[in-house]
Amino acid sequence: MGRILMIAALAVVGFFVIGWLIGFVFSMLKWVLIIGVLAVAVMGVMRLTRSGASRNKDSDYS
Repeated sequence: MGRILMIAALAVVGFFVIGWLIGFVFSMLKWVLIIGVLAVAVMGVMRLTRSGASRNKDSDYS
């Protein structure tokens, strides 16, 4: 009887650990996606501002 209870307790603890690990992985994936979207947005803004600056420099005929 004691061995069966120990196996049941280990199964319950195992499910808690698996749930924690899955939650942790999805949380990290969420933050990686957020940081990636922010990085792409910053790169896009920098590309737009850099192309605008070079365009203004080319149109100067002095």
